[in-house]
Amino acid sequence: MSVAATREAGDDHLRAALAARLAEMRAQGTTTVEVKSGYGLTVADEERALRLAAEVTDEVTYLGAHVVPAEMRDDRAGYVELVTGEMLAACAPHARWVDVFCEPHSPHAFTGEESREVLEAGRAAGLGLRVHGNQLGHGPGVQLACELGAASVDHCTYLSSADVDALVGCAGTTTATLLPGVEFSTRSPWPDARALLDAGVSIALASDCNPGTCYSSSMPFVIALAVREMGLTPSEAVVAATRGGARALHRDDIGRIEVGARADLALLEAPNHLHLSYRAGVPIARALEV
Repeated sequence: MSVAATREAGDDHLRAALAARLAEMRAQGTTTVEVKSGYGLTVADEERALRLAAEVTDEVTYLGAHVVPAEMRDDRAGYVELVTGEMLAACAPHARWVDVFCEPHSPHAFTGEESREVLEAGRAAGLGLRVHGNQLGHGPGVQLACELGAASVDHCTYLSSADVDALVGCAGTTTATLLPGVEFSTRSPWPDARALLDAGVSIALASDCNPGTCYSSSMPFVIALAVREMGLTPSEAVVAATRGGARALHRDDIGRIEVGARADLALLEAPNHLHLSYRAGVPIARALEV
């Protein structure tokens, strides 16, 4: 949904859309979902989105700082004040995380200074930190995420050697979450996952299902892209999609099959995990109800 469509939709419509997406994801093997806001961009609409998301998952992210809405583009400072003030106060009770689109290459996203203000306000409200960074070009997002101890920095499409060094240095805290469905949909350069993994960066794979840059919820498709285009082996891609995703949420109870972990499992209708990339586009994965 666009911002306008989200604002116009009733609660029942949004709940139905959310249920449909979750069913679609489970049918493709996804067991744990993070849901972000960011398509309401008013106090009431952001609070509503997060309140509804919290009905279906504990991993709820406040993304009021997605873009500056059209009606406030002549008052960026006022919107940042709203996001870090009244909107944050309304949204924080429903969220675990705060996120910001730190992207100097977009006129409607947020600068490094604005992003720091959003993240520090979120942290003061008790939220964990996440960052959208380095998607459209080189910028401060990755290093800001590492400096502030964010759990994840998403996209990482454009990285300098200093960015990679920062990610290596904070690998125990900050995960580089790669979103190859976005690169596929927007024809952007592929992040070099092979180089990141070899350097010692903690990486994850995620779908980034959204109506703007990647309207796919298929994690098997994401795994296939990571193998085909980003230099990962099938085993490395599966680990990034499972254990890596858990690390990006600072969770140690999921993403692994070990004593003490939850029975958070997916079943493959295939001889082994290689078929996730070998049979790209074929629905072989199912989330298990345990």
